[in-house]
Formats: sequence, C-alpha cells, structure tokens
Amino acid sequence: MKAATAAVMREIDRIAINEYGIPGAVLMENAGVAVVRHLETMLAPLSERKFCILAGKGNNGGDGYVIARHLANQGAKVKVFLLGEKAAVGGDARLNLDIIDLMGLDIIEITHERVWDKVKVTVTFADCLIDALAGTGFRGEPSDDMVQLIDMINAAGKPVVAVDIPSGVDADTGRVYGKAVQASHTVTLGLPKPGLFLYPGAECAGQLTVADIGIPAAIVTGQEIKQNIIMADMIGAILPRRSPAAHKGENGRLAVVAGSRGLSGAAAMTAAGALRAGAGLITLAAPASLQAVLAVKLTEVMTRPLAETSAGAVAQAAVQEIIGLASASDVLAIGPGLGCEEETRALVRAVVAAACCPLVIDADALNALAGYTSILTDCSALPVLTPHPGEMARLTGLSIQAVNADRVKVARQAAGEWGSIVVLKGARTVVAFPDGEVYINTSGNAGMATGGTGDALTGIIAGLIAQGLSSHDAAVAGVYIHGLAGDVAAAAGMVGMTATDLIKAVPAAMYGIKGY
Repeated sequence: MKAATAAVMREIDRIAINEYGIPGAVLMENAGVAVVRHLETMLAPLSERKFCILAGKGNNGGDGYVIARHLANQGAKVKVFLLGEKAAVGGDARLNLDIIDLMGLDIIEITHERVWDKVKVTVTFADCLIDALAGTGFRGEPSDDMVQLIDMINAAGKPVVAVDIPSGVDADTGRVYGKAVQASHTVTLGLPKPGLFLYPGAECAGQLTVADIGIPAAIVTGQEIKQNIIMADMIGAILPRRSPAAHKGENGRLAVVAGSRGLSGAAAMTAAGALRAGAGLITLAAPASLQAVLAVKLTEVMTRPLAETSAGAVAQAAVQEIIGLASASDVLAIGPGLGCEEETRALVRAVVAAACCPLVIDADALNALAGYTSILTDCSALPVLTPHPGEMARLTGLSIQAVNADRVKVARQAAGEWGSIVVLKGARTVVAFPDGEVYINTSGNAGMATGGTGDALTGIIAGLIAQGLSSHDAAVAGVYIHGLAGDVAAAAGMVGMTATDLIKAVPAAMYGIKGY
C-alpha cells in the first residue's frame, strides 16, 4: 500500500481538478460523505445523535461542513465551531459553509473568550466529536486557541473522528510539535499519509480507515510515490514456497560472526532467529572461549572457534578465516555482541570490505563502521544495515532526537549515501533503499522493547537471504515477520515477553502469512 506525503497529495488533487476537470467541491463532497458513512458504521442510527464539529478555515474545515450537512439531513443534532471568522473562509470550504449557514445549522465562531464555555458544554454532552481543524497542511506548533481546543477534545472521553489526519500531527513524519488530537478513529482521504503510521502520529490516529474520494486511479499510478506500508499480503507474495522434496542444503548456508565474553546471548539469538526463519545450515563463528557454551545453547547450529583477544573478543587474526567462511556461505551476518575493542572493529572493516557474499550488519559491527561508511559502497552485494536510533546517530553524526524526528528522511538519505539497505529499527521500523524507496512496517508491539529482539531481526533477515530471497525482499519481509512474531508472542502477555519468546514464534508467524 502506497502512502502519499502532503505535497504529493496536493499534486494529486491539483491534477484531478485542473487536468481531469473534477471540481474541488466534488472531491470535498466525496470526502465528507465518506466520513459520514464511517460514522454510520460506528453510531447508527445517526438520528438524534449529538455531534460537535470543530472546524478550521481551510479545506479540512470544508470537509467538516459537508459532514455537518449530511448529519443534519439524517436527523442528527449538529453544532459547528469555527476556529476563526466566517469571513476568513474561502474557496470550496466557503461554498459548503454558506450551505450549512442557509440550512440554519448552529455555526459558532471562536473569536472571543465568551465562546469557550459554549464549546466546553457542547463537547461535554456530544455523542461524538469531529476533528476538522487542520488537516495535512499543518506544520509547526498549534496556536494557543487550537491547543485549548485540542485539550478539550482529548479530555472529553468521547469518540473522536479525525478527518484525514488528527490535528497537530505532521502528515509526513508523524511528528507532534506541541499538542495533537488523540483520535479514536481517523478517516484518511484518497491515500494514507506516512505520519499516520509513524510515532507519535500513529498513536494519535486510532483506528484507521482509507476512504476513496473519487480520484481517478491513473493519477495515483502516475505519481512517483516512494513511501510504502508493509502489509501481510505483500509479504505473502514475497516468501518462497518450500519444495516438498527440499533438503537442508537447498535452504541456504548462513554464517554468523558474533559474540564476545559476556555477550554470548546476542550471538545465540542471531543464529536462533535465522534457524527459526528457515535457514538450512548455520555456522556460528565466535571467540574460541565461547564455543562450548554456544554449542550447548544451539543444538542445531554448527559452531566455529575464532582467534580471540585477551579480553575475549574476536581478534584480527581471524579475518581470513571469516572471509573464507563467507565465501562458502550464501550470506554473512556480523555484529551482535562483538564488543567494542578496536582490534575487533578493524576486523569488521576488513571483513566488510572483502566479503564476497551478501551481508547483514548489526550492532557492534555498525559501530565499527562509524566514520568508515565509504567502505559500504564497494561491497560486492548490497549490504543490509540494521541500526537502532542510537547506532544510526553514531553512523550519521546526528543526535538520537534528530534521527527520530524524521525517520524516513534520515533512513532514505543514509541508504542513498552508503549504497546500502538501511533498516532503521524502532516502533514502526523503516526500511530504506538507495533508490529512495521506503517501506514502513506495521507489525510489532511494545513487548518487543527488550534486549535481544534486534539480534533476532538480524538473524531473520539473514535467514531469508540464505533461502534465496534478494536482500531487498528479505529486509522488507524480515521486519514484518519479526514484528508479527512479536505479536504472536504477546498473545501470552506483552509485559515480560523476551526475545526468545519472539524467536520461538517466528514459524507460527510465517505459517500465518504463507501457510507453511
């Protein structure tokens, strides 16, 4: 499913109006009707229901005036509060405002202090609140009056339906600069917006419905829309079906280089994630002193001892052995639990520069590349990087706050600069490609905020590559399967869920998507 930025959506509207001759008032009418249809599914019958419509001066407010007309025609009791003066409303919005004015609907301008008591009383006794204040054109911090309205809406404890996007949410980034409406439902128009899937905007959206407002499909397909929302049907089309006559060699050979003294768990979870994702043969290469414990942890995984430093990390003397292991493998996953010794970091850079198979790079291997990302552009295959925001901050020189403020933009720029696939982890993981294409994940839950889940993701992505998926498809499918496994595991309780619980749930998640 495509997600359109505010600018792209404006261009789609412009083409529909100017080139296809669809009047803007028709699109506004269709938008309002779509919201009313959704209200019918929520609150039918609408007759005698009390609705409070909070409207702005722009087209989002115009949608609200259309909604008011149709609700009134169905016998609902409607009050409209306009944030500003009627005289400031223009265009198609003014057309619809004039219609409900002629109908005798109660339209109250919020222009002086005495009105606020009316707003509060209406909000308190309404059955439903309609947020038509700002829409996708909103940027920056809301005005004092809008903040006061948002606070009233959020404190009312009533169903709140946002038109297109909750007011206060940036449509492109999901960022909330001050206050935002906490909607229980959002009816987004034409195409979904990225900010409805990215936090904190996603938390404001509630139940999301995408409404068709009559825009010709050819206009949408003619646009270069590079934001995609990952859905189950997309992953079902990506995952290969295993032959009934398959043997382990056909399901891929995977090498994992991970672990150091005190961090054996990261190595084990990476290998286990790959195993549960279906990889056929896995070799876990780790410091020699860890081999015994890893062999016990991972009965089905082969282990290989590597030369190690006095501190129990992989030593640079192991470079050639790792490169040889990579050459005999379909994919190499490197990084979880490797530690921060400079000798190990130098080893990582040497391996990344020389490996001849696809790479999945995570954790301490990413930290080793800070300041050396130019190495990535020379990799023989498109590498997959899986940073969390802290690692992304170290790689880019940005603050963690800057990374999270616009996750799509940061991931996209990094993917382009590094010639790599960037999987920026977090609530709603973002997968970005060098050509600017971006995928936003929709699976997963807060129970995954625990140690080791990132290591599991590295293994899952690598395990899918081992089975023949391209690095592109494995990254997209891997993040969705990882989140869905988290959702399966959370059925037993989100708090206290562990990365091991998630890993065990991977086969069930994949079965739910593909049926194997």
